[in-house]
Amino acid sequence: MCDRRGRPWRTLPVVAGAAFAAALLLVIGGAAKNQAHAAVNPNRNGGSMNHEKNPAISLDPRNPHYYLFRGRPTILISSAEHYGAVLNLDFDEKTYLNTLAHDGMNYTRVFTGAYCEDPAAFNIKNNTLAPEPDRFICPWERSQTPGYANGGNRFDLNRWDDAYFQRLKSFCAEAGRHGIVVEVSLFCPFYNDSMWKLSPMNAANNINGVGNCASKEVYTLAHPDLTRAQDSMTRKIVEELRDFDNVVFEICNEPYFGGVTLDWQRHIAATIAAAEAGSGRRHLIAQNIANQSARVENPDPNVSILNFHYASPPTAVAENYGLNRVIGFDETGFRGVHDDPYRTDAWEFILAGGALYNNLDYSFTTDHPDGTAIVTDPTPGGGGPKLRAELKTLKGFIDRLPFDRMRPAADLIRSGAPEYQALAEPGTTYAIYFQRGASSPLVMMNVPAGKYHVEWVNPVSGVTTSDPDVSHAGGDLTLRPPYQGEIALMLTRA
Repeated sequence: MCDRRGRPWRTLPVVAGAAFAAALLLVIGGAAKNQAHAAVNPNRNGGSMNHEKNPAISLDPRNPHYYLFRGRPTILISSAEHYGAVLNLDFDEKTYLNTLAHDGMNYTRVFTGAYCEDPAAFNIKNNTLAPEPDRFICPWERSQTPGYANGGNRFDLNRWDDAYFQRLKSFCAEAGRHGIVVEVSLFCPFYNDSMWKLSPMNAANNINGVGNCASKEVYTLAHPDLTRAQDSMTRKIVEELRDFDNVVFEICNEPYFGGVTLDWQRHIAATIAAAEAGSGRRHLIAQNIANQSARVENPDPNVSILNFHYASPPTAVAENYGLNRVIGFDETGFRGVHDDPYRTDAWEFILAGGALYNNLDYSFTTDHPDGTAIVTDPTPGGGGPKLRAELKTLKGFIDRLPFDRMRPAADLIRSGAPEYQALAEPGTTYAIYFQRGASSPLVMMNVPAGKYHVEWVNPVSGVTTSDPDVSHAGGDLTLRPPYQGEIALMLTRA
């Protein structure tokens, strides 16, 4: 099987750092002191909208498989644009973020400008990550010397572009006003030479002579001048975004391609951590682990989020749940233009215990920043208002749960559904997703005695059906789904 780049699936072994327990205390200890769980509606985003006064989003100290954001346990769910919202000057970020908020999404992912794409990349029509000539902006200032591969002057890696950082901070501030978390993915490998030819780090595109190497050597520590430029960019972005409570830093997108080494990834993670040392605010660091799944044996102690792409089925959650970190699914797509695969991916992953889901939504373009572009072949993914409405149903479902008190549950069903994902706080709350439906009768096992409220949710339409409350004597509990087909169940003590 191949991934979206047309290459065989690969996994990423993660090499050891210092003791994990000590690192976890560093990451979430401050949150335990500075953030309190809300007593009412605990899973709805809230708190002060002044990002400078709020502690940065962190792992939830009560359950580090989830986020704590503005005082509340949080799961991030989105169908967001293809990472070009900041680097593409033709993209209207305010309309975009207003749309995400209106559609109930609370996450977006952006690339910094160390990497961009050409318009033909991956057959993506109107790719936001492929700016028109002279419409690309990045952390480095343009020089007076012509010759950048996509139009305009080359870059000076010793000088920062103030307009870029103003745009980046404006984007994060606007996202923060909407309660949207921004994952800033600092770097990305070059899947082919056409992409490396567009990077400001390529010696042909800068006046500093930095980056005179092959694309697979860019993220290896083999070229000290290039590493210095990367370190400097990392520190500058971390410094500029230090006061934002809604920002997460990801080391590198899909580092299992393009020659990215583990030593280099650990180095960048350490650079982020060192840049924030003594600042009084620590931002979470994410590492993209693998496509589909991989078991992380010895995680980097600076890393709090383990991100996976194309993680269906959600094996990655079960394989890494014992690490007590957020497990994210921050990119999917490349399964056609229709909604069904991306909706079911989301329900499966979140109900398996994941804390982040993001679909590549190609309905967001420079001409349609409101996400209304019609996605057609050969664009390799989907998106649009209908999918976002379906994901809003999932978010509404999950936000009604005390999910920070729940755990994945693999042994709930005796008969009626061979496949399901479930979270449970036994005897109190159960949430179960049946992608292929559940037959009648559906028999749950080992349900403690009590009175329960039964609610069925249609993930496609969002329609909710409630059964009469059930007085249960304990043991097997028999339920009857209202229809055959994809469905979710919420069972709560009445």
